[in-house]
Amino acid sequence: MKLTLLVVGKTDEKYMQEGIELYMSRIKHYVDFSIEVIPDIKKGKNTGIEQQKVKEGEQILSRWAPSKELHLFDEKGKVLSSREFAGFLQKKMASGLKELVLVIGGPYGFSDAVYQKATAKVSLSRMTFSHQLARLLCVEQIYRAFTILKGEPYHHD
Repeated sequence: MKLTLLVVGKTDEKYMQEGIELYMSRIKHYVDFSIEVIPDIKKGKNTGIEQQKVKEGEQILSRWAPSKELHLFDEKGKVLSSREFAGFLQKKMASGLKELVLVIGGPYGFSDAVYQKATAKVSLSRMTFSHQLARLLCVEQIYRAFTILKGEPYHHD
């Protein structure tokens, strides 16, 4: 299975990018993993929030195919423990799915069209994080999940 983290906007902070790259290099030992970046769509004077979500949604959905499954990181999603997230990834890998796409949207969330195509929503926490921090948290949790699945000494209960 291929695992893709699809994000809206680039990571600006160097220290965040360094952390993301560290975990990416670790994850690649377990699974075919990549991060795809959709360029920021800036909210202009004549662009409302809904229009921005629609434009971002079009970009997200342009990367979707029937062989891929979309799961959104969303504040209203299901909250999972690290072990539950590892179990989720294990089930997806065992299912024969070709590609799992985890998506972090823009600052205003997702368009209705993206919600309709998504298989599920997952929450990182009931707290709200910046999109850059959410990326780092996601890649760390993906790495943690694989160490749990392999029984490696990274996660402690």
